[in-house]
Amino acid sequence: MRYIETFREGMHVSDVYLCKNKQIQLTKNGKEYGNLVLQDKTGTIDAKIWDLNSPGVGDFDTMDYVCIEADVTLFQNSNQLNVRRIRKAGEGEYIESDYLPVSKRDIGKMYEELLAFIKSVKNPYLNRLLSSFFVDDAAFAKAFQFHSAAKTVHHGFVGGLLEHTLSVTKLCDYYAGYYKELNRDLLITAAIFHDIGKTKELSRFPENDYTDDGQLLGHIIIGTEMISDRMKEIEGFPASIAVELKHCILAHHGELEYGSPKKPALLEALALNFADTTDAKMETMIEALNAGGEIKGWLGFNRFLDSNIRRTTE
Repeated sequence: MRYIETFREGMHVSDVYLCKNKQIQLTKNGKEYGNLVLQDKTGTIDAKIWDLNSPGVGDFDTMDYVCIEADVTLFQNSNQLNVRRIRKAGEGEYIESDYLPVSKRDIGKMYEELLAFIKSVKNPYLNRLLSSFFVDDAAFAKAFQFHSAAKTVHHGFVGGLLEHTLSVTKLCDYYAGYYKELNRDLLITAAIFHDIGKTKELSRFPENDYTDDGQLLGHIIIGTEMISDRMKEIEGFPASIAVELKHCILAHHGELEYGSPKKPALLEALALNFADTTDAKMETMIEALNAGGEIKGWLGFNRFLDSNIRRTTE
């Protein structure tokens, strides 16, 4: 199989891919064309069907596996497919595991690292709360390890939520060692919990799309409700710790316009926001650079980073 990450301008592609999204849109001249997003385990690519009436264009829909013949072109410094022929693939023409983007890191080892951080939390109530999710709840632990951290922006792959959470936790651990004023137990707990709502905000792969709860509430509210409900099951859970932990979750995006119901009012909430923003933006930049392939110059404007970007000179 020819994976998307190996595509280069001028290539002819004949293979099977997952149609992540399909839309019929209009050109400036009013002609209908197909606007697709195709996916395999190495990433996604935009694809266009300029002639929908071609005899080579068969019936298919979003989330179908499709067999295509297409040419790789370059549009605004990103690879794109010009589809000549396309049809729904039959069973036996594809292996589903080839189409799920997966973390390049070992998921089992990452989870062991996260469990080690949980064991390092000395406060008995916070430790019990963490263990109730990540140790005792097998269904949650499985979902957490399998989930992505986002639909498209960063860590949008199997294991992405775990990888992002572990990175944020490691950054917070560094902060706690450097800034002695920080309450390490509260900060580490908040770091591990900050995105658990994404297990319900986003559907499982291969869809990896927003659920109704995700659209209506968002992962910040969902996650806060999840830990709030579990706190009620732990006898004597201190109200002061509960409200401070929930504040950290509610404020971890930092600004109201970025989806946080509250701005950071605690030192730990501020540290969590910095760690979350750092890892999210670094991964966004890395993924954008990787998507640029062998391009040495400027890669164009990235709307998530709000900047024109390029890779560092070797």
